[in-house]
Amino acid sequence: MSVASAYVFRFGADATTSAGGDFEARYLVVSTLLLVAWIAVLEVYHTRDSRTFGVGAAEYKRVAQATLKLFGALAIAMVFVRFDVVRGYFAVALPLGLLLLTGNRWLWRKWLNQKRIQGKYLSRVIVIGEATDVEYVINQIAKNSTAGYHISGVALPTLDKSMELRPPWYRVPVVSTLADVSRMVAVAGADAVIVAGPVPGGSKYIRELGWKLEATGTELVLASSLTNVAGPRIHWRPVDGLPLVHVELPQYTGGKHVLKRAVDIAAASLALLVLSPLLLVLAIIVKRDSAGPIIFRQLRAGRNGVPFHMLKFRSMVQTAETDLDALRDLNEGSGLLFKIRNDPRITKCGHWMRKYSLDELPQFWNVLTGEMSLVGPRPPLPTEVEGYEKFTNRRLLIKPGITGLWQINGRSTLPWEESIRLDLYYVENWSLTGDLIIMWRTFRAMRSPVGAY
Repeated sequence: MSVASAYVFRFGADATTSAGGDFEARYLVVSTLLLVAWIAVLEVYHTRDSRTFGVGAAEYKRVAQATLKLFGALAIAMVFVRFDVVRGYFAVALPLGLLLLTGNRWLWRKWLNQKRIQGKYLSRVIVIGEATDVEYVINQIAKNSTAGYHISGVALPTLDKSMELRPPWYRVPVVSTLADVSRMVAVAGADAVIVAGPVPGGSKYIRELGWKLEATGTELVLASSLTNVAGPRIHWRPVDGLPLVHVELPQYTGGKHVLKRAVDIAAASLALLVLSPLLLVLAIIVKRDSAGPIIFRQLRAGRNGVPFHMLKFRSMVQTAETDLDALRDLNEGSGLLFKIRNDPRITKCGHWMRKYSLDELPQFWNVLTGEMSLVGPRPPLPTEVEGYEKFTNRRLLIKPGITGLWQINGRSTLPWEESIRLDLYYVENWSLTGDLIIMWRTFRAMRSPVGAY
């Protein structure tokens, strides 16, 4: 569609009116070559690889990289053969192609995810390792039903009595030995074996297991706890048969952060402009709903712990801060987070504003002034920071965000340790592509809010 659109744009709907049939024929050849090369390069870049299809940003990245490199190579080739392709041709084909290809993949992904939620198109896997490591892997897979895995069984060296009646063991078939995993794979019809952390026998056992699985065409997957800390910063470098894992140092300054700030300014400015009518309506509703100021200014800890006043539409009564002490015993929040599901201090309009995160909209001003970012860790209260333990204060190394991994993964329903883990992971591994995905998932979370109260 994009190539055809570019051709029509170049010569018009009626190609016979174009100047010079020979020139038009040469464009027809270029269009045909572009079409064939485009399909081929998408295959060369493994954009349909089963390990990336339907999960994560890698699929979209590969589509974009393949497309951009193809057009770059084609432009250079046109210079060598001295064929002057009109810029309008590329100006239509390239952006339209990127839009349609990624849109197409997104639609297929939605269809596939729905099927996977229904239990279809899943890879059957066997998870092996120590009980605690296996439990973590199973829980992470269970939380993401669109990951494409179904746990067909578990092989453990030992299972502690205290864990037998805990999830996920009563739902998953367990074999208390690692000796005959290959036979278990054949019986379960598994597509892959996931090794969760260190196993008895170490690398020798894993190497021999890989040889056994070759005969059945079963994939071997290693789930390293290191990826939970530094996933995108991990790179493999083989040295004479010795696979070395390099973990890049996290970057808290530099060009990437300058670009993030530029995106923040542009997006916050646009948001304040576009949302100004909605902001005005919400301001009037808050004013008429209860006595007190429209905007609630709350002291929060920003980057490096520097305090700033975070702006929100007031969703509680004017005396909310002074009423807090009387409600301490009713706290339902995890860890240092104070939350009450049916907080009596919340106003009538505050209930639905908090549910759909509309009370957070004034924070675009905090983003514009540089106190916050569009995406980042949840902005903590100074009292929370005082209670941080060990390395928790690392979440203050970058600016807090309006949204982040905490907001799109359950918010107040998350255990304190999990919310800290997500924030620390973001701080050390953020990327602009990841930010775009988080913002997209934020819109979805606002439509179907979970843990917002």
